[in-house]
Amino acid sequence: MKLQVTQENLNRALNSVARVANSRGTLPILANVLIKTSNNRLSLSATNLDIAITHYIGAKVSEEGSITVPARLMQDFVSSLPEGVIELDLQETKLHVTTNQYQSVVNGIVADDFPVMPAISSGNSWTLDGALFKRGLQQVVFAASSDETRPVLTGVLLQTLGGKLYMAATDSYRLAEKQLGANKQDVQLLIPASAMQDLLRVLGDSDEKIQITHDDQQVLFQVADVELVTRLVEGKYPDYRKLIPEKFTTESKLKRADLINIAKVSSLFARESAGSITLEADEKSGKLSIRSVASQLGENTATADAKVTGSGSITLNARYLLDALNALTGDEVVFGFNGKLEPTLLHDPAVPDYQHVIMPLKS
Repeated sequence: MKLQVTQENLNRALNSVARVANSRGTLPILANVLIKTSNNRLSLSATNLDIAITHYIGAKVSEEGSITVPARLMQDFVSSLPEGVIELDLQETKLHVTTNQYQSVVNGIVADDFPVMPAISSGNSWTLDGALFKRGLQQVVFAASSDETRPVLTGVLLQTLGGKLYMAATDSYRLAEKQLGANKQDVQLLIPASAMQDLLRVLGDSDEKIQITHDDQQVLFQVADVELVTRLVEGKYPDYRKLIPEKFTTESKLKRADLINIAKVSSLFARESAGSITLEADEKSGKLSIRSVASQLGENTATADAKVTGSGSITLNARYLLDALNALTGDEVVFGFNGKLEPTLLHDPAVPDYQHVIMPLKS
């Protein structure tokens, strides 16, 4: 293998794939990235056997070939090189990397030992707006669980209901749902949240269309020159829509920035009590207040003006509340609940495609 490639393109491709390489696995070669030429292009691939990413870049190929090299070393090394043309020359299992100022040799492992990259030979295929999908992921993926004892909750659900595509995630303490618009496909995919995090990094600033292809076991996302394949999570996702309240005995409408400010200040005093803060809505005064107590540090009450219907109080986790508020996009937020032990709902009436449920703490 002998070729020339720009530092910028090689660095971007390595940044896309290297994070998937697993240095703590039982197979040492999984810590490597596969570098391969095909059709006068260069492909870089990495996998941890659950997720696989391939990034294609343009290159001036003199000789075809392939090799695997340590992903972390290659990523750090190429990112440190100055902009310009890099020459890659493979001699047996040693990859010679040459620029105007640097001559380096990276020891590799033959590509034959690298796992076969997964592929979907047949399945359903459809496209989505990249910017919309990325925004939806940012608003939902953080609500998925990291607890492997309940695998279905570690996934992000993509499903069609009534001709519309929804994305949802929950860890049983909170729930985020985003509507992505009309979709004629019958979709029911449970995708690992870790793969969705990798997809977010791949998307970057790209607003290109995303092509999604799936069968019963895996799903492929194609964005420009990048392909990400992941296994689907097995199991039935809970019927989360039963948890979403539709009517409220207490409801507050206020500026989102105001609620973020008082929640942030209150969270400082809530560290000692596992993030516990109590929100109280007062219809008579038109105020929403948050109180937090730390026996060692002191206590705090912060108040914001709100349009309140029905008075009441509820205790929540401060971090969950701030995560939800930061995921919302509009200027206003409606915060509604029905009692101290009932789920609370946050949404923006001007942006009806996103809603966030938080389960209360026992006060």
